[in-house]
Amino acid sequence: MTTLMSKGATLAVALGIGTAITAGGAFAHNDSMPKGKMTPAAHAAHMRHENFEKLGAAFKAVIDETKKSDPDKALVQKSTKTMTTLATALPTWFPRGSGVEARAKSEAKANIWTDAAGFSAAASASQVQVSKLNQAAISGNMDAVRAQIRATGGSCKGCHDKYRQEKKS
Repeated sequence: MTTLMSKGATLAVALGIGTAITAGGAFAHNDSMPKGKMTPAAHAAHMRHENFEKLGAAFKAVIDETKKSDPDKALVQKSTKTMTTLATALPTWFPRGSGVEARAKSEAKANIWTDAAGFSAAASASQVQVSKLNQAAISGNMDAVRAQIRATGGSCKGCHDKYRQEKKS
């Protein structure tokens, strides 16, 4: 009984984190890539937004599948592979000058650049957790995937709490 409650609580927290990640993209989704010539920093800021949209969508797909009694393991594996690819590239999405000065709706806090070592450590921690989620998915053990969702979402939240500002309307 305790194990079921624990799994339920873990899944509830993970669902909350996943919903927050994907809902965040929905608010800013109408901020599409501008037409015409952009500075490299503005292009990077807009591409970063798109990449985070993809990352959130892939994580949501994993969470949604793990709520099912018979999850689609292939979809979970595809989604965690996408997450791994994106998480690996994540540190490259933040060239200097690609914050609010390049995209007014950017949620990147200035401390991404002023605390580069801390940001790098947070990104690395997230990469580790996403990799563990991917390994669990590759194993086909959906209980292991469910168990790893909370740690993965927590690593996202840890970075967001420190390096991401409130959404701008």
